[in-house]
Amino acid sequence: MKKFILAALAATIVATPVLAAPGWNNDDRGHNEQRYDRHDRGGRPDRGGDRFDRHDRRDRIQYRNWNRGQRFDSRYAYNYRVIESPRYYRLHDAPRGYRWVQSGNDAVLVGITSGIVASVLANAIR
Repeated sequence: MKKFILAALAATIVATPVLAAPGWNNDDRGHNEQRYDRHDRGGRPDRGGDRFDRHDRRDRIQYRNWNRGQRFDSRYAYNYRVIESPRYYRLHDAPRGYRWVQSGNDAVLVGITSGIVASVLANAIR
């Protein structure tokens, strides 16, 4: 038993530098190569601020026109925010379980738990 343990220990001591040598792992598959990135604007990658432009509108999600009965998703709403004071925009108070949200210039009445659109008032917000 001692001979087996000593042989295994000697094998690991000898094999460790061989396995740690660069190029031993053939699982690289080109992951370190430069690839096309649609967000790359030609900036240097070592500088933090100019690779992703926050105000670039080319890859922005197109906002939707909401209809009654659709499921509302704030990711597709342009200029999304919850309307805290609906009376300011001449909207009636939202019933219990609903809230008014803004999507573009539209006021949308959305169920809080279900996310279903109950009503849409187009161009209600200027």
